[in-house]
Amino acid sequence: MIRTTLIGHACLYIQSKETNILTDPVWFDYLWEEINVLCPSIILEKDKIPPLDVLNISHRHQDHFDVRTLAYLVQNERIITPDTIVLAPKDDLLLGILDELEFKNVKVVTDFEQIQVKDVTLTPTPSRNQISTAEDDFPEHGLLVNDGEVTIWNQVDSQVNPDIIQRIIELYGHIDFFHSRFVPLLEGNFSYNKPLVLPFDEYCTYLNVVRALSPRMVVPGSAAFRYRDELNFLNQYSFPTTQEQFLRDLNAFCPEVASSPYFPGDVAHITKDQIQIKKQDSDFVRVKEDDSQKIIFKPGAPVPSIKTQTTDPLDYDKEMKGVKAFIENSFLDRLLKSELLGGWQHWQIVYQIEVFGQEGSQIWSIDFAQPGSPKLHKGDIGKINLYEGISSSELFALVEGKTSWDYITLCGNYRTFNNIYRITEGGFELPPEDKSNYALEPLMDLFPWDKEMDKRKFMRDVHRWKGK
Repeated sequence: MIRTTLIGHACLYIQSKETNILTDPVWFDYLWEEINVLCPSIILEKDKIPPLDVLNISHRHQDHFDVRTLAYLVQNERIITPDTIVLAPKDDLLLGILDELEFKNVKVVTDFEQIQVKDVTLTPTPSRNQISTAEDDFPEHGLLVNDGEVTIWNQVDSQVNPDIIQRIIELYGHIDFFHSRFVPLLEGNFSYNKPLVLPFDEYCTYLNVVRALSPRMVVPGSAAFRYRDELNFLNQYSFPTTQEQFLRDLNAFCPEVASSPYFPGDVAHITKDQIQIKKQDSDFVRVKEDDSQKIIFKPGAPVPSIKTQTTDPLDYDKEMKGVKAFIENSFLDRLLKSELLGGWQHWQIVYQIEVFGQEGSQIWSIDFAQPGSPKLHKGDIGKINLYEGISSSELFALVEGKTSWDYITLCGNYRTFNNIYRITEGGFELPPEDKSNYALEPLMDLFPWDKEMDKRKFMRDVHRWKGK
């Protein structure tokens, strides 16, 4: 028999007769750059959690790889024992952070490598994003757990294809209990002026995976968080479906597969003879408040204006002086040295940056289509086909190297759009469709979202939480 207990979001406690496994622990609010909270909220009695044989980290996203929780766990010698094995993907950044936190017994997993721990076989399953050239090009994995009688699969956020499904079936014949992806999150779409609708192609893959696997039972996995109350308006844009809707659609799509809602504190008992989900049956976690009504997908609702997060008058004065000095003294010079300059000129870009303070905003513009060297203009010059609006607090933090795009693009204080095209005599040209819409953003170019920025982001959390 295997039991799985949902602690919150993607954090599962999996127990066989002899083995205790914890996945992707996120035990504290706030999470992900302090933008999100667990939803529903939970009461977690950490002193009642049994010791771990295995700690599994699926990938580096901060709603799965939470430095604060990991810093807590590594100091808790009752939960993390000298024999606890830590499973992690081959991700140098993630492995470096685990080393900084002083984790021992870290084992780097490989796709479909079978790992025997006491009475269970653990098999990491691959994700198609590992061969992607997009921003999420780091490795991640799902996890199969088999005790000789039953098999469960936690898909986590992994993207799978028919070959991966076929390999799973070849290994175990069938899946008894499946923690499935169910909501394609739209985080960031609001900031980038991308479509705010359910991405039907991606959503359909979730349904098709369930049908192809034909497990004995499926429950929705992950996506159990929301934007914190100060950012509540963003809940209108990121969660285009719910557990209830997914299960309703799934029942219509493949009614032969049993399914159930699954919330923190629920415990699934999986044997070869039956599967039973006991609601709120955990000894150490339960729902504190069902506040899921705060997540309502309504992208046409009113949107508050961008505004600096700085309230102290002296700090705000320093912030505005720093922002103005950056834009008026070095911004254009750095853009003229950029490798993207030819692209801005080719696409006849008329660019505007708008910086929002405590009250109102200031605008600067650059016409890259003008003959000669581009000039920085204070104010609006009419046409805009590439725009960046950002709060002074976020821009100043970028200049100072104290933030990351991970935070900026999700906090609601950065918004961009483009209408990029090129007119020639008798011709009309559009950028290639395979180019992401922020490829020409000047701020993105000057402050690149790269591995170094990600490393600085994680190290800030290490310095904040290590030893505490």
